[in-house]
Amino acid sequence: MPELSPRRRQLVLAICCMSLLIVSLDNTVLNVALPSMQKDLHASLAGMQWTIDAYTLVLAALLMLAGSTADRIGRRKVFMAGLVVFTVGSVLCSLAPNLESLVAFRMIQAVGGSMLNPVAMSIITNTFTDPRERARAIGVWGAVVGISMAAGPLVGGLLVDSVGWRSIFWVNLPVGLAALLLTLRYVPESRAPKARRPDPVGQLLVIALLGSLTYAIIEAPSSGAGKILVFGGIALAALVTLLWYEPRRDEPLIDLRFFRSAPFSGATVVAVSAFAALGGFLFLSTLYLQNVRGLSALDAGLWMLPMAAMTFVCAPLSGRLVGNRGPRLSLLVAGTAMTVSGVLFAALEAETANVTLVIGYVLFGLGFGFVNAPITNTAVSGMPRAQAGVAAAVASTSRQIGQTLGVAVIGAVLASGVGTSSYRGAFVSAARPAWWIIAACGLSVLVVGAVSSGRWARRTAERTANRLSAPEVQESAKAA
Repeated sequence: MPELSPRRRQLVLAICCMSLLIVSLDNTVLNVALPSMQKDLHASLAGMQWTIDAYTLVLAALLMLAGSTADRIGRRKVFMAGLVVFTVGSVLCSLAPNLESLVAFRMIQAVGGSMLNPVAMSIITNTFTDPRERARAIGVWGAVVGISMAAGPLVGGLLVDSVGWRSIFWVNLPVGLAALLLTLRYVPESRAPKARRPDPVGQLLVIALLGSLTYAIIEAPSSGAGKILVFGGIALAALVTLLWYEPRRDEPLIDLRFFRSAPFSGATVVAVSAFAALGGFLFLSTLYLQNVRGLSALDAGLWMLPMAAMTFVCAPLSGRLVGNRGPRLSLLVAGTAMTVSGVLFAALEAETANVTLVIGYVLFGLGFGFVNAPITNTAVSGMPRAQAGVAAAVASTSRQIGQTLGVAVIGAVLASGVGTSSYRGAFVSAARPAWWIIAACGLSVLVVGAVSSGRWARRTAERTANRLSAPEVQESAKAA
């Protein structure tokens, strides 16, 4: 990629952030619309879980493939293809006649989404080569998540109350088309000097692992033990085979050597934990505010605004903090705030009083706002630039796996707790174990973040980067 002027670099960052905006906004808007969709499509709680998880599941399964493909054939090409597919998928979702069609069209959306975020992050990484500039750019990137969380509940609530839930997918059309035209005009093409070849066996194993595991969790409350054991066994077999097969390939889909870096492994665990907490938090909050308190979609969005506002404010602060002082402090703040928020709901039933409900939302938003920048920065900073697409894709995959598991596990726990009781009367007590799980996810962010950001961890990152770079250096020497 040629060296760009400062103004052009900022423009590239803005275009990449537009893609993140529509993907993130789609998710937060959808959460507010869940109760309306549930009534209109006559869906069960598991059906609502699949509406979210079908999207995040496909994203998680295809992100690494999209990242390596972009490194190989060109990041701009894949990014533009993703914008087209995501926009078309949004149109189809708005026309879905039933739950099954909506889930299928959400999967099409996800195919496009898989080509956006990791590829956009790879473009940013190769555009901003100075570590401090990159950290600030990633802070801006994280702030877009805050914007989507702030705007999503309000935009979604307004659209659902005034037009209907189908209109939430229309928001993606103008932003997607504008990003497509701007990418064509201003984003230069780039690719890795030597990208990995396709790994179809590894890709199928990842799909089998994530799909069967998610099915087993979501359907556990309503399906027989035999079926759950079968799908759980498929997931375990796929995981074992993946761990055996991938190291034996010269160019695997998942380069397990990345995980020799303690910061990279830590960032992966933190991403899974933080986004599992986010997925579960939004799922519980939406159902509680609308189905238990009886609020409209717009009113529910207003109640969730303190959480979104804190994420919006804290994300760029975290980016600057990571750029100046490293990821440790941001991770400690994030883990502490998310843990305390989960404990408030689990131990003190914070949702039953207005003041504690707002405090819980503020704390969670603060924690989530601080967690995004250190995840991304750690994942891509310790890796060779030539593998930026794959490294960014692993980080993004970890986020989607976390959100998928969060919605699946929290929904399954809630469904088991409610059972045949009155939904409104049983919700608070049924949700208590789910809140403890969210608190445990926050504690994981705190502990793993502290351990993986120390001096010892940074030394493992340096050794890993040297090993990964060695083959590229040797090939360059041979060519010379």
